[in-house]
Amino acid sequence: MRLAFLLLILSLGMILFAAKIFTNGVEWLGVRLKLTEGAVGSILAAVGTAMPESLIPLIAFLFGKGLEQQHIGMGAIIGAPFMLSTLAFFISGLVVVLEARQRLDFPFLIVDERVVRRDLAFFFVGYSLGIGAAFINNELLENLIAVFLLAWYCFYVWLTLRIGHTTGHDSELHPLYFSSSRRNPRLLLIIIQVLFALLVLIAGADLFVDNVEVIAKMIGIPSFILSLIIAPIATELPEKFNSIIWLTQKKDTLAIGNITGAMVFQSVVLPSIGILFTDWHFVFGALVPVLLTYVSAGLVFLSLATLKKLNAYALLAGGLFYVIFLLFTIV
Repeated sequence: MRLAFLLLILSLGMILFAAKIFTNGVEWLGVRLKLTEGAVGSILAAVGTAMPESLIPLIAFLFGKGLEQQHIGMGAIIGAPFMLSTLAFFISGLVVVLEARQRLDFPFLIVDERVVRRDLAFFFVGYSLGIGAAFINNELLENLIAVFLLAWYCFYVWLTLRIGHTTGHDSELHPLYFSSSRRNPRLLLIIIQVLFALLVLIAGADLFVDNVEVIAKMIGIPSFILSLIIAPIATELPEKFNSIIWLTQKKDTLAIGNITGAMVFQSVVLPSIGILFTDWHFVFGALVPVLLTYVSAGLVFLSLATLKKLNAYALLAGGLFYVIFLLFTIV
């Protein structure tokens, strides 16, 4: 047990170290490729940091055998957007509140509302279709939904690359860690830094999950609850750390886009794989987190749709929905 806790602390350090390197590298990549802030946050950063939690259902679906493995995969898919729309939103809102004196527009974030609103709109459609397919017994219709979801994500990527403000000038960025050049790092070094950070992120998240599972099994937690609560908390750490770093740098579009972009990826691409390769069906106990995901993400979307701004307190409300889920689970 003591070794598991020590390795848990080590894994947290690895994730924090890698997140710092990753955010720096991915911003430089956006500058060199002349990408928009939405593309950097919602696609490059989101997909990259979504890899650790995406591996769990992929491995469970493609290599696991039996109903237990499918439950783990389903739990991870439902748990990832739930954690992002509640816990990650809450942490982001908390960072903004703690920095209120340094923010002229408090309680509003300096965010490109079109980017976040677009992400959430794509998320709602994809998530609803993915969950809805779990109630359908027609294999052809399920496969059509899976194909549509993949096409839906491709359309989302195309739209994100076209619309939005470009990333900041290189003079605004911290020098690339893997380069001696302060103003003009080579593209190859940028890519190497991003890939290195991703490998450390994945290794740290994997180490975290392994040791959380050891501790959880000693306490006695069912596999579905483990995959729904503990695994997503561990594997969503890259997004949380990345967003904290960007929020403290007042790069709010990158920070929130990192979260909402990951929500789109996990609610569209992963369910389509589950539909195509498993007996995709709804798992008992998933209803509450699904409903709370809609409510929490819907509150943020409502803030953007009505005010054209993102209120930090709408993000903070995610913490309340997470506590509601924990209380329901305990009861």
